[in-house]
Amino acid sequence: MELTKKGHSCVALRHDGRTLVIDPGAFSEADAAVGADAVLVTHEHPDHFDEGRLRAALEADPAAEIWTLRSVAEKLTAAFPGRVHTVGGGDAFTAAGFEVEVHGELHAVIHPDIPRVTNVGYAVTVPGPDGAPGALFHPGDALTVPDRPVDTLLLPVQAPWNKVAEVIDYLREVRPRVAYDVHDGLLSDFAPPVYGRMLGPDGPGVGGAEHIRLVPGERVEL
Repeated sequence: MELTKKGHSCVALRHDGRTLVIDPGAFSEADAAVGADAVLVTHEHPDHFDEGRLRAALEADPAAEIWTLRSVAEKLTAAFPGRVHTVGGGDAFTAAGFEVEVHGELHAVIHPDIPRVTNVGYAVTVPGPDGAPGALFHPGDALTVPDRPVDTLLLPVQAPWNKVAEVIDYLREVRPRVAYDVHDGLLSDFAPPVYGRMLGPDGPGVGGAEHIRLVPGERVEL
């Protein structure tokens, strides 16, 4: 599986010539979802869900499909019948040749006065004997701990709903082999060294996970 970091919380996964994109929102590239065989969306907030980006992807490829929760799906189903699939916690499906499990139900608390929206995370693996037993996990805007091994965690490092102590404890609890930063679109250039020290080997300890920050457009093999 090849991982390409896109802007903010968006990533593209590629395997056997097929591409799966997660959370092409308003802070990611305008064409972040174009060329995807399948798109997953974790929740309705605009930095994760941008209707124009999704419509562009579906119009560019008549075979492209979307899997997401109801609050997003209902905005697209009428225009693209049969191509937008509603999912929730506990569901499992195959998208663009990837095996996907759905975990979680709600967005993290931003403030008690702000209603919580639904949010799901996606555990993604490649099928067959060459697939790793641990999944790549994108939690969206929540610190969901899936009830399965996680090899690669997409770690939301900064948001209005989290603080670094929670990010550290989350990384300790999930215990991935490696964690790549996502949800970093609001950080200035001063932030990466600070987060790197806190989440790296010289920090308070994060359960042995390797912590890596990719810049948009950078690719790695998983």
